[in-house]
Amino acid sequence: MHLPTIIQGGMGVAVSNWRLARAVSRVGQLGVVSGTMIGVVLARRLQQGDPGGHMLRALGHFPVPAVVERLVRNYYVPGGKPADAPFKPVPMPSVASGKPWTELTVAASFAEVFLAREGHDHPVGINLLEKIQVATLAPLFGAMLAGVGYVLMGAGIPRAIPGMLDRLAAGEIAELKVDVTGAAPGADGVSRLDPQEFFAEVGGAPMLERPKFIAIVSSATLAITLARKSNGKVDGFIVESELAGGHNAPPRGPLQLGPTGEPIYGARDVPDLAKIAELGLAFWLAGSRADPAGLASARAAGAAGIQVGTAFAFCEESGIEPEIKRAILRQSAEGRAKVFTDPLASPTGFPFKVVQLEGSLSEAATYDARARVCDLGYLREAYLKADGSHGYRCAAEPAGDFARKGGEANAPDGRKCLCNGLLATVGLGQLRAETGEELPIVTAGDEVAHVARLLRPGADGYSASDVIDHLLGAPV
Repeated sequence: MHLPTIIQGGMGVAVSNWRLARAVSRVGQLGVVSGTMIGVVLARRLQQGDPGGHMLRALGHFPVPAVVERLVRNYYVPGGKPADAPFKPVPMPSVASGKPWTELTVAASFAEVFLAREGHDHPVGINLLEKIQVATLAPLFGAMLAGVGYVLMGAGIPRAIPGMLDRLAAGEIAELKVDVTGAAPGADGVSRLDPQEFFAEVGGAPMLERPKFIAIVSSATLAITLARKSNGKVDGFIVESELAGGHNAPPRGPLQLGPTGEPIYGARDVPDLAKIAELGLAFWLAGSRADPAGLASARAAGAAGIQVGTAFAFCEESGIEPEIKRAILRQSAEGRAKVFTDPLASPTGFPFKVVQLEGSLSEAATYDARARVCDLGYLREAYLKADGSHGYRCAAEPAGDFARKGGEANAPDGRKCLCNGLLATVGLGQLRAETGEELPIVTAGDEVAHVARLLRPGADGYSASDVIDHLLGAPV
């Protein structure tokens, strides 16, 4: 079995878009699309008029035409919505997400993977977060319908995902436990997807190829647990250090903060690569290894290669808005690029890397001026209400609303709305009558300090192929 040397990170919301994944996969490495909030991404691209016609072209291949007809009718705006009009809201995910959300998400994931696979024969992956349990089965199913080759998942312990892949591939009902705060042991919620029900309008679901499953871990203990106790086959691991972007695993033991307010990681947080290698499964190392020396050291430790995110995040093909890329590349070239590992920003409670950028939500005063709102809901916590039904709360919503729903009084302190901020980073920010357009929040790993070395002479950017050439030792 051929294994990629380089896996491109599945970053942010539409940062790792189909263009980037296709550019990486078509040269024989593993391109990965982000499946996070993919339904919102599709709905907003359609409302922008689908520049280039790519979404509609991909949806033309979706195997349930009636689903596409409904989505086009609900979201597509020929020529694009007026610049001063907000995006139409989409359904929010829940334990029992309804048909409109499921159809939108399955079709969106299909379209993203379809476009990433277009024009070459190499595999493509999709990345999802285990923390977002209510929004897992639909993007998995859509990606599998488009022939995704790899599923990558971290930000939790995804023991149940291998079995879900088996069931979806066989056209069987997949059920995934959803943690519900306050529920009795064994009484958590269940997210459900029935392929036969989804395909009822065309006579039944097809049998699908089961993609390989790669778990993103930060310790040998977690890798061993997943290898031995998952409900299906785990095909490998990405071993990620705290230097990587996005969500980081919390330090082991009681949380301690350094002088800058960032979590302190120590010797207990260094993964035992020898124990991981003993499992006999392929693994890749991630976190500030984006150079030939980093690749060589990974291979010397027994790894198949490396996963690289930050270097790809600021290349020409990524989804980050061009002006944001240019600003951060200038900072990197001038030695000013800085990432803060924020212990509070993410409603998940995991540390989250935030690039310090003027005019973004990394600035405390800028974020404080934003009206708190939770209208997308992907990082909400499900909880059990007094009447036995499920409620939802997010530490980034208005503090009063959060407390009224039984949330801890101080939990909203320092929390940021990642859903809206990450969409703004890729040019899909909501427009609000009271405060104007949502501002971006940019995440990257510590490697952001060095990405300017990839700039082409006399240019203000670089390509995904430039990154690959650099990693493999070819001149940029």
